[in-house]
Amino acid sequence: MFASIAIAITLFACGLAAGVLYWRWRLQAAEHAARRIPKEWPLKARPLVNSKERRVWLWLAKVMFDQQIMIKIPVTRFTTPSRAEEAEHWFKLLNGLYCTFTVCDLQGRVLGCVDVPGKQGLSMGNQSLKHSLLSQCDLPYWVVEPDNLPHLAQIRTAFLGAEAVHGSDAHLHDRLRDVAVTLQAAVSKQRSHKTTPVHGMPPPHTAANGTVPPHWEDNSFLAPLDSRAGELRK
Repeated sequence: MFASIAIAITLFACGLAAGVLYWRWRLQAAEHAARRIPKEWPLKARPLVNSKERRVWLWLAKVMFDQQIMIKIPVTRFTTPSRAEEAEHWFKLLNGLYCTFTVCDLQGRVLGCVDVPGKQGLSMGNQSLKHSLLSQCDLPYWVVEPDNLPHLAQIRTAFLGAEAVHGSDAHLHDRLRDVAVTLQAAVSKQRSHKTTPVHGMPPPHTAANGTVPPHWEDNSFLAPLDSRAGELRK
């Protein structure tokens, strides 16, 4: 009788162990399948900008004809923390923060940012956060509505300086005149509702030296662009 009980207990224990092993195998298989690259991606292409953003984009490309217009890049791509030991904290906090358009020169130096409000508008908290962050980096931040476009001289002066409008280059003057003619309808329509440029920008925020965490060596939020490895990495 005791032998039968012992056999039953042994069989039960073996069955339980087999069940646990099977459950673990199924769990690992599911996790592996979730990590596996699919043969057919459940995704499709979509426009990078909506209709409102596209109108401002085309306008901005004409006004900033001598610069580059980047679309929806995170602020962590062109800022760097003052203290290297706090990089991971600030990266996690700011990585999802971006402006609709970022204006930069031909050397890749950011000159300022433009936001286009969505259907629900743009909250004051969001605007204040971006204005505070970017102004400390000495970067102008503007919120532009496609139906209320600022004059080209305003935004060029704010982003590029007065010489960008009042320079002595004849070609520049001709180009600005051509842009002004192209945008005349929009500018004249909104002349009485000009966007007020941002004033009183504090000096640039200077980064300090610090120890680089091993897993942050190739993150451009921490390392300057020219210090990163030149080859592409997988």
